[in-house]
Amino acid sequence: MSLNISPTFASPQVAAQDQQALKQVWENIQPDSCPYFYNFHMHTRCSDGQLQPEELIQQAISIGLKGLAITDHHSVLGYYAAQSFLEQWRQSSKSTAIPHLWTGVEITSNLLETNVHILGYAFDPTDPSLQPYLHNQATPLRIPQAAQVITAIQQAGGLAVLAHPARYRSSPEKLIPAAADLGIDGVETYYAYKNPKPWQPSPKQTKKVKQLSATYNLFNTCGTDTHGLNLLWRM
Repeated sequence: MSLNISPTFASPQVAAQDQQALKQVWENIQPDSCPYFYNFHMHTRCSDGQLQPEELIQQAISIGLKGLAITDHHSVLGYYAAQSFLEQWRQSSKSTAIPHLWTGVEITSNLLETNVHILGYAFDPTDPSLQPYLHNQATPLRIPQAAQVITAIQQAGGLAVLAHPARYRSSPEKLIPAAADLGIDGVETYYAYKNPKPWQPSPKQTKKVKQLSATYNLFNTCGTDTHGLNLLWRM
């Protein structure tokens, strides 16, 4: 499922922080939105992925993605490299099929005594509130509280999402209400928990998470959580 995003003539930095456009996409996300139309969870060699940021963008263009975000752990270096490459591509290519790249990051935090991953999107990567969490280390020495991370992302103008909520030792029935109480914006509803090929969201977990997101009025997002060499699956 795709949603047309009007081409933006703002600077790449402003486009990357276009929160309203991202909300519009998330309001229309469906089970088949990922991985051929949108993908909001991918890693590069700037954290624990195998793709260079430029390679990731080339694949995204080849697949025909409408929009995406690179969510390296505690790093936006991959985003900067991808943004630069995408801007060069935009200037040199006659094609109008250029994906919309939002800022993204994945931050480990503590929620209900459980280490969870909070995804941040459409934020200003230079905002001081986020700098303590952008230390370019996949595993931080000290795990911050989820409340701090969610607040920091939102203070930077972004949206906060609980990644793969059915993958932790605490259940989504406990974690999602707790995250909602902290003001989180969304949950990663469409996720493939058993790494199937081809990629498809896990039906049982999707149904449960979608019910909870509706209960707490949260956005639904999707992503492959790619760590390997192919954006169409996780590994």
